Amino acid sequence: MKLITNPQKIEETLTQRVKQVLPTKKGLKELMKKRKIKLYLGIDPTGKKLHLGHTIALRKLEEFANLGHEVILLVGTGTVLAGDPSERDKARPKITEKEIKENMKTWKKQAQKIIDFSKVKIKYNGDWLLKLKLEDIINIASQISAVKLFQRDMFKKRLQKKDTVWMHETLYPLLQGYDSVAMDVDLEIGGTDQTFNMLIGRELLQKMKKKEKFVLITPMILGIDGRQMSKTSGNCIWLTDSAPEMFGKIMSIPDKLIIPYFELLTNLSFSLIKKYKKNLVKKKINPRDLKKKLALEIVKMYHPQKATKEAQEEFSRVFEEKRAPSKMPEVKILKKELNILELLMKTKLASSKSEAKRLILQKAIKIDGLPESDWKKTIRIQKGMILQVGKRKFVTIK
Repeated sequence: MKLITNPQKIEETLTQRVKQVLPTKKGLKELMKKRKIKLYLGIDPTGKKLHLGHTIALRKLEEFANLGHEVILLVGTGTVLAGDPSERDKARPKITEKEIKENMKTWKKQAQKIIDFSKVKIKYNGDWLLKLKLEDIINIASQISAVKLFQRDMFKKRLQKKDTVWMHETLYPLLQGYDSVAMDVDLEIGGTDQTFNMLIGRELLQKMKKKEKFVLITPMILGIDGRQMSKTSGNCIWLTDSAPEMFGKIMSIPDKLIIPYFELLTNLSFSLIKKYKKNLVKKKINPRDLKKKLALEIVKMYHPQKATKEAQEEFSRVFEEKRAPSKMPEVKILKKELNILELLMKTKLASSKSEAKRLILQKAIKIDGLPESDWKKTIRIQKGMILQVGKRKFVTIK
């Protein structure tokens, strides 16, 4: 693909949805005007699904590909064995080779919603990391001060709490950093949580190959509960979510996240988003109405138009008109009567009697639209009966 050196395009790529460019944006901009650069984004296969937080850096990778640069999506089949300690208050659980393969099965299909793989190469860092000999590892480790490795915030916090920092965790930034050396790159892209690791890679490249490496840091997105989006928090909007699930989750985000979501997760112009922000501050627009626009914009990026429209209609039906969903899971119950705790377990709306009791006491259970507060109650089973937990989970009896 022909290299595009248009100054405006380069400026947009290095500014929009970018937290920081190190050591300088100016230096990277000048390099991009002169020649094609080689760059990469690394993701460890710690789970089977990608979430909207991943898309910020993935979309940035695609932007560089569209400018004609050599772009790599690096799957961390080697680094995942050590486990990234970034933003972790304890070590990650060990992962097996079987789990890695399972996790990778659907990745490309998910990433294809964002990346054109005719322009982006996929590489696996296990191809070189797993071949390193002891003398290689010693050589890599000799380039970086141990003091620097222990200056990481999460390590300091653990040590202050008298928690353990495992030796394999201190190896992680060295292994990720060596990726830059092995691929001889000009630029690495990653979220704010990866800044330390990416700068270790920059230092290794300087010392081992006398070469400069730029680092482009993308912002992180918060999850539907206002905390950092991560699979361990259970607050993710997944790329594999159905259109109704995705729409509903976006509608549930705190109002303070509306503008950041527009800025980081949509293709709308920043001038329009600025207008939305102004109207929101001046209370000229209802946050709920703006959230609907946001949900439509995001859902249509990952789902067909028909599915997006149906998701919007379904949301209105359930949450605004207070009606049951048009489609619900059906469960066959043979008994004519059941204790409500058993009924919730049989319909899989609760995993145990204690959970079922807790949901009832929290007033989270409705049967045919009416709240149930008696956990000892016997329910007469009827065909077409609708059971509801909270605002989103429905089951009908067939």
